[in-house]
Amino acid sequence: MQETLDRGVRSDDWVATMADNHKDGSGMTVCDAAGQARTAEPLAAQWLRVRTRLAAELGEAEIRHWLRQVGLGTLNDGDLVITLPSRFLRDWVRSQHRDRLTSLWQSENPAVRHLDIRIDGGEPAGRAEPLDTEASRPDPSRPEARAQARSEPRPEQRPESRTESRTEQASPLDPRFSFDSFVVGKPNEFAYACARRVAEAPASPGFNPLFLYGPVGIGKTHLMHAIGNEVLARRPDSAIAYMSAEKFMYRFIAALRAQQQIEFKDQLRGADVLMVDDLQFLIGKDNTQEEFFHTFNAVVEAGKQIVVSSDQSPSDLSGLEDRLRTRLGCGMVADLHATTFELRVSILQSKAERTGVPVPPKVLEFLAHKITANVRELEGALNRLIAHANLFNRPITLETTIEVLHDMLKAHDRRVTIDEIQRRVAEHYKLRVSDMTSARRARQVARPRQVAMYLSKHLTSRSLPEIGKKFGGRDHTTVLHACNKVAELIGLDAEFADNVDLLRSMLES
Repeated sequence: MQETLDRGVRSDDWVATMADNHKDGSGMTVCDAAGQARTAEPLAAQWLRVRTRLAAELGEAEIRHWLRQVGLGTLNDGDLVITLPSRFLRDWVRSQHRDRLTSLWQSENPAVRHLDIRIDGGEPAGRAEPLDTEASRPDPSRPEARAQARSEPRPEQRPESRTESRTEQASPLDPRFSFDSFVVGKPNEFAYACARRVAEAPASPGFNPLFLYGPVGIGKTHLMHAIGNEVLARRPDSAIAYMSAEKFMYRFIAALRAQQQIEFKDQLRGADVLMVDDLQFLIGKDNTQEEFFHTFNAVVEAGKQIVVSSDQSPSDLSGLEDRLRTRLGCGMVADLHATTFELRVSILQSKAERTGVPVPPKVLEFLAHKITANVRELEGALNRLIAHANLFNRPITLETTIEVLHDMLKAHDRRVTIDEIQRRVAEHYKLRVSDMTSARRARQVARPRQVAMYLSKHLTSRSLPEIGKKFGGRDHTTVLHACNKVAELIGLDAEFADNVDLLRSMLES
């Protein structure tokens, strides 16, 4: 199942989330078995190590699906409280991971004797429920248990607000994803403008539905959460329903098994804004497509807003029913393109400023050069660097960046070629790649060209004549002169040396 937790947020984003959940990072007071107070390191630091060990055993996918939304409570008299946002997540973690979590945490902190897993804000201050017997642990693999986990009491059985009763089937909105925290650039400015329009005036003509599409990890989910958060800020009594298409399917199946189809339909069709993420998941699932089609029609006919995202435009989603595809394309379709280098740097700068941890510009540029396809992965890399700096009290440098992110950077490794060197150098100095081979002798072109020749000599196995040929047919003496000149300038000009070192690090790490 995909909850809000598998938006992109990678596992490294979870480190920052833990720091937010455990707001006091200075340490906390606990009581040991003898009743003596002692000061412990922050629980977030212990949980980071527990989570890392558990990920090594179970894999990152399992962690992202079930444990990313863990919140840290208190440790008192050996009882450690952690929370999860829904009953289903709580029951699953209790039944599948509680024993191993307890064991790992006890190895990190012997003061922990019992792990208490609760719904966030939904259970009393005492121990939540008896957890020591197998009978008390529901098995989510059983149909009746899964139906029970997904269903809530009928509205007439408990008093609740209008918003609660109409959105309980959906995933919670992430308050970190707002329009203010979204970095706008050319690749996403149109989608951003459309999302703001929908948030300010839901169900406006021409903007219902709003269909956002683009590659993975470039901000679609961020904009959807931002819409929901903005609507609630302007109209607090609005009912917002956000979920992934996969979760829509699971909720639909659970409702069928529990014979609660009417409740399922009412809760979603009664939403003021219905948002469904990753619609491509419904391809090939005919019954779920049928239900979504009728839900779509009911929401639009009621004058309410629908927002949908996918990795492809409606016309390219082969496998969806034609009637559904045409309805998805009848509103506003906005695409998000792959990010540019400048936008990636801006995203990293914005995120670094919010954390308050100083990150050198050279490190931000290095990351923006190395990780180009996925903003989620880019932010995850920065989160890991910041967590490492906080945990070990070490400044962030280019050297520590390469050390800490060696596994991520290795995934982006490629054999260095002269073409790649020319492209990187031209991009760094804001030149055209054709300037690397042109006859232009202006200093602002000639010096970067010499740097590219120097790097080609040191990072490839090509001979000097071969390098010269790649740089517009220059002879080997020109290449040798360029290499000697760059080596000389490295020894005389610290800023120039830093630029060459940055380029070299980006190309060879």
